[in-house]
Amino acid sequence: MNRFLLNITKSTRLNLKTIRQYSSLNSAAIEHLSSIVGSSNYSVSEAIRTHHSKDESLHEEAHPDLVVFPQNTDQISKILQFCNKNRIPAIAYGAGSGFEGGINAIKGGVSIDTSKFMNNILEVNVEDFDCWVDSGTTRKQLNNYLKDTGLWFPIDPGADACIGGMCSTSASGTNAVRFGTMRENVLNLECVLADGTVINTAGLKARSRKNVAGYNLTNLMIGSEGTLGVITKVALKLFPQPETILSAVAPFPDVASAVQSTVEIMQTGLPIARIEFLDEKSIQANNIYNKMGLDETPTLFLEFHGSKGTVDQQAEAAMEICKDNQCKEFNWATDPEERIKLWHARHNSWFAFKSIHPNRKAISTDVCVPISKLPEVLVQTKKDIEELNLKTVIVGHVGDGNFHTFISLDTADTEEMKRYYAYSEKLVRHAIKVEGTCTGEHGIGLGKMKYMEEQFGKSPIDTMRLIKKALDPNNILNPGKIF
Repeated sequence: MNRFLLNITKSTRLNLKTIRQYSSLNSAAIEHLSSIVGSSNYSVSEAIRTHHSKDESLHEEAHPDLVVFPQNTDQISKILQFCNKNRIPAIAYGAGSGFEGGINAIKGGVSIDTSKFMNNILEVNVEDFDCWVDSGTTRKQLNNYLKDTGLWFPIDPGADACIGGMCSTSASGTNAVRFGTMRENVLNLECVLADGTVINTAGLKARSRKNVAGYNLTNLMIGSEGTLGVITKVALKLFPQPETILSAVAPFPDVASAVQSTVEIMQTGLPIARIEFLDEKSIQANNIYNKMGLDETPTLFLEFHGSKGTVDQQAEAAMEICKDNQCKEFNWATDPEERIKLWHARHNSWFAFKSIHPNRKAISTDVCVPISKLPEVLVQTKKDIEELNLKTVIVGHVGDGNFHTFISLDTADTEEMKRYYAYSEKLVRHAIKVEGTCTGEHGIGLGKMKYMEEQFGKSPIDTMRLIKKALDPNNILNPGKIF
C-alpha cells in the first residue's frame, strides 16, 4: 500500500484526491453518526477532513468521509457498532503528529477525533504514583497538571502528542534510556473493540505495578496503531520529580568517537536519564536558527537525575569516558536556566532543520539497533547520506540505539526522490541486518509496511493477521496499515 500511495501516477493521484474530497457515506449514515455525537460535533467539510487526512509524513492526503468528535467512551462504542455493522472504516485520531501515515484514511470512512472533548485528567493517585487520563490528553497538559504534586510523566517523544496516540505507537523519546517506552509505563487501558465492546485490558479497575493475571492485553494494544481497538482511557505510571538535574554537552571530533562514548557510558551502568546525539550538520543548523556558538562537530547531550552529590559523581564518570574518546570539552550545569541553554539545540533540532531548508518538505524516519552496533550503523549512514547527496541530519536517542534522520526534499524533483527512496531502504535494511528494527518509535503505518516480513518472517506476520481477524473480522479499524 505504501508503494501505491507514494508512486501512483499523477492522474491517479489527482483522482484519489478528488474522491476523498467528497464524502461517500450516504445521508442516512451521516445522520445516524451525527445523532450519536450531536449535531455540532461532526463535520464533512473539506477543511476539517483535509486536516484529518494526513500526519507529518510524506504520504498523500487520504481524506476520511466524516470526522466525529465524541465526548465519551459510550459514544465511541455506538460509533463502532454502527461502523462494524455497515463495514465503514474507522480511524482513531489524536494530535496527528505521526511520521509514517498512520492516520491517513486510505479507505475513507470515519475519523474519530478524541482530542476535542476526551482530554481530561480523571484521577491522580499521588501515594501510588499513577493516574488515569482520557486518551486525548496531551503529555504537556498532564505534566502541567502534575507540577504541584511533585510527580511527572517522563515519556517525551518531542511533539506534544496525545497519550492515546503515544500508546498506539508505543512512543518513547529522550527519556527512554532511563524510564523506558510507553509499553513499560502503561498500567491499564480502556479500549473499544471493533464491534463496540468496551474492555479494560488489565482488569476492571486494576492499576497495580505488577499484574500477571490472564493474557497481556495491555501490551497487545500498545503499538497496534489503532488496528485492534480505539483507546479511550489510560492508566499511567508517574515518577517523582528529580531533586537535582544536571545537563552536559560534549562535542567530539567525529561520529565514531561520540557514539563509542555512548556505548561505553551505557556499559558502565551509569543511571543516565538522557543521552542524545546531534551530528555536525544539525549543530550548524542550530547555530543559525538559535544564534548559538556551538562547536560544529558531532555532539552528545547528556542529563543526570538524583541528589546533588550523586549527579556530580555521575557527570564526572561520564566526562572521563568522553575525554578518553577525544571529546573537545565537557560542559555541565545544574542551574535551570543554564540547563535550558545547554539543551536548547537538542530541543529545537527539528525546527532548526526545517528553517534552513525553506519551501521544501521535511520528514523524519527512524530505526533502532543493538547499542553495540550503533557506531557501525551511524558511520555507514553518514556515508550513504554523502554518496546520495541528500539534505539530511542525524539526531538520536543513542542511549538505547534509536536514531532519526531528518530529510529535506523537493518532492517535485524525481531524481532527488529516487535518491531518498534508495537511502531509506539502505537505512532500514542495514538496521535489520544487524538485528535491529525498521522503527524504534515512529511505528509502521504506511511507510514501513514493506519491511515487516523481512524483519519478522512469514509466520509471525500470519499470527498478527490472525489476531487482527479475531478482534476485527470486518477489518474496519484503521484498515490497510501495518501489513
